[in-house]
Amino acid sequence: MKYRKLALVCLLGVLSSGTRAEDSLIRVNDSSDPNGPYAVKMIQLALKHIDKKYKLVVTKEPYSQVKIMEEVSNGKLEAFWNSSNADKESMFTPIRICLYKGLLGNRIFIINKNNQSKFDNVKTVEDLKKLTIGQGKTWADTKILESNGFKVVKANKYESLFLMVDGGRFDAFSRGVHEPFGELDAHPNLKDLTVEKGLMLVYRMPFYLFVGKENKALARDLEAGLNAAIADGSFDQTFFADPSVQDVLAKADMKNRRSFFLDNPTLSKETPLDRKELWFDPKTIP
Repeated sequence: MKYRKLALVCLLGVLSSGTRAEDSLIRVNDSSDPNGPYAVKMIQLALKHIDKKYKLVVTKEPYSQVKIMEEVSNGKLEAFWNSSNADKESMFTPIRICLYKGLLGNRIFIINKNNQSKFDNVKTVEDLKKLTIGQGKTWADTKILESNGFKVVKANKYESLFLMVDGGRFDAFSRGVHEPFGELDAHPNLKDLTVEKGLMLVYRMPFYLFVGKENKALARDLEAGLNAAIADGSFDQTFFADPSVQDVLAKADMKNRRSFFLDNPTLSKETPLDRKELWFDPKTIP
């Protein structure tokens, strides 16, 4: 009988320990978004700045963004990263610290190089609205562009958009300024694709971490860690040291582009627009 009681105590201890380990897991999927490695780096930075111990597990199953969000909703993943809007923030718990300091809201285009003359002739936002723009079906940018009167061609799969702009299904694939250079390097077979030379769309576009609606403790811990990293300067250090950010500062020529400022009606009222330290200002580029 003593041995049975001892075995039961040991079993309960193992189960309890397993529960605590499960509670401390942060499972994410890094298969469908080129921003994934950077987002993972920022999660790691946040975890370094808090006392609670979490184990970050990065899975590589070929999930779409919709699938990843479903997995967070049903508790099979703990977090994901994405551009934010009010609808998404009502479905999940956002950590309202923009991982890219708003850089994603500065948008330039991947185009077929044979179509540059179309963009050279654009002088006003109305000129630009005569052209078609490709975007992901579920992306927050799609609603922003449509609400501002742009003609948007949608695709379910990220990779399809490169083939579609190459084949003339639409005129421009709108990207955050830090994205297209690495993306073109990753698609060397599409030799006619290039970055459009002179235009830029500008709107507020937060890029947040999200956790499940009920996972408030994890949200608080990640927010505390990121705020601590902002306070000690390591957040900005990580941002400016990232190869994709360095690449855009060197290549995008943001200061000399013709910029068209758009409204973002999809922002939630809780967006921390007043915290200047959270947002990147292109005018500060040397």
